[in-house]
Amino acid sequence: MDLKITTLAERPELAEALEAMPDTWPAFVLEDLVGWANFPRIAAEFPEFVIVATDPEGTVVARGYSVPFALGAPGRGKLPEGGWDQVLLWAFSDLRHGRTPDTVSAIEITVTTGRLGQGISGHMVAAMRENARRLGFRELVAPVRPSGKHAEAAAPMEEYARRVREEDGLPYDPWLRVHVRAGGVIEAVAPVSMTVSGTLDQWRTWTGLPFDTEGSVEVPGALVPVHSSLTHGYAVYAEPNVWVRHRTA
Repeated sequence: MDLKITTLAERPELAEALEAMPDTWPAFVLEDLVGWANFPRIAAEFPEFVIVATDPEGTVVARGYSVPFALGAPGRGKLPEGGWDQVLLWAFSDLRHGRTPDTVSAIEITVTTGRLGQGISGHMVAAMRENARRLGFRELVAPVRPSGKHAEAAAPMEEYARRVREEDGLPYDPWLRVHVRAGGVIEAVAPVSMTVSGTLDQWRTWTGLPFDTEGSVEVPGALVPVHSSLTHGYAVYAEPNVWVRHRTA
């Protein structure tokens, strides 16, 4: 594939194009407060952990954000049930307190809307793992957001994540399949990897849905139903992700 993949540290002039690249993230996901406060800091404070892919014309076609953190720090030791949110908090806490990181976590790998389905995501996973190896880390972990799960919001993530195809034994989910093909191993579900809470009016704005029923509401793009409380005037979305572990050696 005719792509140039480097780090943002090597090509800082691409920072604005990286941020402006079209993507397919649901609007409500961007309202996760941990991500809202910390995600923009990655490019500024960890540019060597940001991967950018350009085509022969120099257009950004894919991006990959990752962060280093100390998994072996006291009180940690295993991949957190808080998933995406927790590793972001750990990474910036470790940076502030001068802890030496021992693991890299993927935070996002996204392909621009016009280049989906062309195999670019697999190249980005490989590039992120190689970048972690180059920087001296033995593992890359990823709180994966399974790309097909939104079509089965009611299914338990544990069951969905372990589902495989009969023909080859690879994961049923396309994005999990990319990781496993790249050498990753599915380890665990992070049941509260990302949390988005807001008033019912906010959820109506984010989704265009009426949010006029009590209980579970299925939202396009959501991996599990959103819990809506008409009585109290709010709704909460707790997204599960799937931890995948990659060895870099």
